[in-house]
Amino acid sequence: MSAVPSPPDVSRWPLTPLLWATVGLHAAAAVSLLAMPAQWPWALAAIALNHALLTGLGLWPRSTALGANLLRLPDAAAARREVALTIDDGPEPEVTPAVLDLLAAAGARATFFCIAERARRHPELVREIVRRGHSVQNHSHVHSHRFSLLGPRGLAREIEAAQSVLSEITGEAPRFFRAPAGLRNPFLAPVLHRMGIALASWTRRGFDTRERDPQRVLQRLTRGLAAGDILLLHDGGCALDAHGRPVVLAVLPALLAELRRQGLVTVTLPQALAPARSPAP
Repeated sequence: MSAVPSPPDVSRWPLTPLLWATVGLHAAAAVSLLAMPAQWPWALAAIALNHALLTGLGLWPRSTALGANLLRLPDAAAARREVALTIDDGPEPEVTPAVLDLLAAAGARATFFCIAERARRHPELVREIVRRGHSVQNHSHVHSHRFSLLGPRGLAREIEAAQSVLSEITGEAPRFFRAPAGLRNPFLAPVLHRMGIALASWTRRGFDTRERDPQRVLQRLTRGLAAGDILLLHDGGCALDAHGRPVVLAVLPALLAELRRQGLVTVTLPQALAPARSPAP
């Protein structure tokens, strides 16, 4: 299980072992070029392979090699039989209100990773999410497909803009960030560290943005389901089932029923990482 993000030491960002190795490799390549210029093809090949590895890890949303990444809830939350239901890419006025009603009917709590540009267009819907006891967190400003190609300044602008919009609407600054499609690069972790925001991914996902069969989505979310899991669904950009209904609306009732059957309690990410609490009744 990945380490739970703790309050950051903003004075420095701790390099991961892979990134330390990357720094060492680049230094060694520079020295070898000075000492043995004829060996430049080998040095270039080593650097190219290293960059390919970093790129591949950035395309793996659950990787922790590029920095801290919350993949599961902390042990204390798992001991309380808690799971986190996270819902991405909203708010969507045609879907999010129905999601809220389904959650309310089950007495469930969720974390909504909102796209700030959409939140700005539907501020009352975002405030309704919070009013109903759920959490709103940062899913970037515009959800650009180029997000993982941005440099440090571009990443900071995108995340800070979303922080500003969501904080203004909800009255509370998001504490968690989820990268668009989970894709990132080595520059993201130090940017989030400086801002005091934790990267949050997931334990399991339903692929409900492309899978039209609700049963398959449900199976992906519940196969091996356990306390401490972080589950991912979408209220924005979700696929439609054979009847033209957003898949998330077809999946949620069965998913929430399965969680109850297993004695699992849905909590928001801030609740799960809050100081020790008594187990839910």
